[in-house]
Amino acid sequence: MFRPTRTVEKALRRFGFARIAGVDEAGRGCLAGPVVAAAVVLDPARRIPGLGDSKQLTALQRARAYDLITRDAEAWAVGEASAAEIDAVNIREASFRAMQRAVYALLPLPDFVLVDAFLIPALPIAQRGIVHGDALCASIAAASILAKVTRDRLMLECHAADPRYGYDRHKGYATAEHLAAVARYGCSALHRRTFRQPTLFDASDTMDTPA
Repeated sequence: MFRPTRTVEKALRRFGFARIAGVDEAGRGCLAGPVVAAAVVLDPARRIPGLGDSKQLTALQRARAYDLITRDAEAWAVGEASAAEIDAVNIREASFRAMQRAVYALLPLPDFVLVDAFLIPALPIAQRGIVHGDALCASIAAASILAKVTRDRLMLECHAADPRYGYDRHKGYATAEHLAAVARYGCSALHRRTFRQPTLFDASDTMDTPA
């Protein structure tokens, strides 16, 4: 499997940027639950093995990488937007809000932000969008792992509170099991009532899976 590198981060440091955050989100393509974003500032002096596109890693690999990232990164933070907020503003805007919250939770703030595919609107920080950034750029890959693991753990908590929908297995994605549960029990407070599969993002973004 192809591994992301720190090539972009190193180039930015040569231009004088010192605190470079990678940003990504998880859960945009779900029928239920929040969209969760993470921002990670990697420590240039510490290598973190096992980084990669979270969609291409196993749950065990993600869990191991999560522990290393939260231990060895210079800084990290997460942000989210609830299902109700997604319904209120649409999934695209809610995803950007979750990213903004993750970035603003970093103290001190980064001086440059690298984002998977798109720029974050209204963010008063220099930034660059990198297509397939979660597979190419180490800090974005780290953020993708943190966002995915954080969201999966939230959905496990939701399953413990209400096991009818099987969130422990599909994490809110539109599997046949999930759709059958909605048909049987109706929507819960976690469900996105106005949700439609996103179409304004790179095609790879809709490939986020419950695995």
